[in-house]
Amino acid sequence: MNKTSSGPVRTAVLVVLGLIWLAPLYLLIVNASKSVDSYDAATVWKPSGFSLFGNVAEAWEKAALSDTLVATTIYSVVSPILAVLIGAAAGYAIVVLRLRYGFLWFIVIFGGTIFPLQMVLMPLFSGYADTGLYDTRTGMVIVYTAISVPFSAFVMRNFFTGIARSVFEAAIVDGGGMFRIFRSIYLPMAGSALAAIFILQATFVWNDLLLGLTLSQSESVRPIMPALTGLQSTYGGAALPTVLAGGLLVSLPTVVLFLAAQRFFSRGLALGQF
Repeated sequence: MNKTSSGPVRTAVLVVLGLIWLAPLYLLIVNASKSVDSYDAATVWKPSGFSLFGNVAEAWEKAALSDTLVATTIYSVVSPILAVLIGAAAGYAIVVLRLRYGFLWFIVIFGGTIFPLQMVLMPLFSGYADTGLYDTRTGMVIVYTAISVPFSAFVMRNFFTGIARSVFEAAIVDGGGMFRIFRSIYLPMAGSALAAIFILQATFVWNDLLLGLTLSQSESVRPIMPALTGLQSTYGGAALPTVLAGGLLVSLPTVVLFLAAQRFFSRGLALGQF
């Protein structure tokens, strides 16, 4: 097959794959827009009426999303910021400062991602209950930061490896201190990588369900995803269009974040560009 004939075939395949990928989104929007009375499982692919705003309002009220939105925003902003700073500091110490046994320290930090999260839920719950961190915003920020640091350290270590050693040596000759070099030179150079890590970790924290269910209880502390699951519980009493409308609503912030920072995200994936 020559290049001329392969072009339309490639385009057709990409279009089909794109439509398959968009099919769940279509089902979400169509069924979230149906009224409770008109919803029928046999006609999920067929649009019927438009009650999206009414369903969103009902989901907002029944799930008490206003109470959880503030807490989730705090977790999704503060924890990723702390994680990227700690990860950048770890990568700087291991690669640039050539910390003694640096690779061993890196293995220790990144080793936190080896074990499934479900394995540590029970001891984590017990520790939080004993220390008074259970059902507190401080406790949620701590745990989200802790689980985000390994990935941040991994990415930043790889990124700093691609920066020439002469940059650090020149800064030392100019009289720069270790912290000042990190703050004024390496952090600005790694801006795109930091932004990419922040987007990924903020999305993870926003979409978290397991930790929120385990370590929080009150509406002012619980993240938004566990609150949304209450719509499907026995006591929630919400119809499926209302649940889908709530899911569509809470997914919008992460979509907006990615679209707004897409340029930084794409540049941050090009590690070792210096």
